[in-house]
Amino acid sequence: MMRSYRGTTAILGTGMAGLGDCGGRSEQEIIAQAAHRALRASGLRVQDVDGLITSSLTSSLWVLRMAEYLGIQPRFSDSTMFGGSSFIADLKIAAMAIESGQCDNVLICYGANPRSVPSSSEINRMRAVLDPQPYEHPYKPFNPVSSYALAAARHMHEYGTTREQLAEVAVAARKWAQLNPDAFLRTPLTIDDVLNAKMVSDPFTVRDCCLVTDGAGAFVVTSAERARDLHARPIYVLGTGHAHSHRQISCMPDLTVTSARESGRAAFAEAGLGPADIDLVELYDAFTINPILFLEDLGFCAKGEGGSFIGQGRIEPGGALPMNTNGGGLSFTHPGMYSIFLVIEAVTQLRREAGERQVDKADIALVHGNGGVLSSQATAILSHSL
Repeated sequence: MMRSYRGTTAILGTGMAGLGDCGGRSEQEIIAQAAHRALRASGLRVQDVDGLITSSLTSSLWVLRMAEYLGIQPRFSDSTMFGGSSFIADLKIAAMAIESGQCDNVLICYGANPRSVPSSSEINRMRAVLDPQPYEHPYKPFNPVSSYALAAARHMHEYGTTREQLAEVAVAARKWAQLNPDAFLRTPLTIDDVLNAKMVSDPFTVRDCCLVTDGAGAFVVTSAERARDLHARPIYVLGTGHAHSHRQISCMPDLTVTSARESGRAAFAEAGLGPADIDLVELYDAFTINPILFLEDLGFCAKGEGGSFIGQGRIEPGGALPMNTNGGGLSFTHPGMYSIFLVIEAVTQLRREAGERQVDKADIALVHGNGGVLSSQATAILSHSL
């Protein structure tokens, strides 16, 4: 029988830095700032960190660089990289390391500066050349946008999902962002604004696509027992799941079905909960099709019904299922890999520290990260109590 880690670990402090435009500071600098903020909020010092988990889009030896920069010599370290889902998948890695006695306090951190230091984006383009996808590279797709647009077009063809429904995802995200002083874009946004914006890759306009910003995030994970002595409001990890099905979009078994089915099933089973128990969701919204697919695959609605499910304000402020309450990757921030900010926002909501955007009932949150081109999916369920 698979080992359950339900409630064995908890998240302590969180921190963010360099959001939007960090003014050309290095990735290490803004990560270090976020990490120190997370540690202060955890009641810990740098020397208390004996586990380090981090990864990067621009360096294969990133955990070595960050350990050096932070002055940490960890007993346990990991830099497994699943793309944007990594920092939710890392919750299980941290739980396994802590439970097995490899370490006590794990710092999970990430940051990037593609907005103020365009050379980091150039590195990503070079990686695409050095690691070409054999069935797609000859056709020179505008990836990752074209891959997600392909999935959106298939969902529209198969289930009748409309451009307006896709646009509702972006509009809802902007309404949340308008309540968040840290959000990069806070100006009003309408469905017509989304539909009439510059076309990027049919059916996506630029407003269907995530931001390109700088930013860093960090949080600390420790055992549930230790957490109660360190923090007045630890946030417990009730369940996690991770799955992946392909690397390149042309090898995705079904363009309308993601591995969120498997990751969500695992997370719910470990937590002993179901979709009806969830008060808010933080879903990786790199593109407007993503949350629609994930809501279906995680069991909040039937396959093909995601477009109609989000309608009538369901995911907006005051709606029945608050989603992406910080403004998401579409309006809050998106520095390459986004899932660390999903965890941070869920923790903020569960601690009732979200200010004007605070959700009234925020006891149990689901966070879901996506990596690659709908390739890697990671789900976690968090709660302020066991």
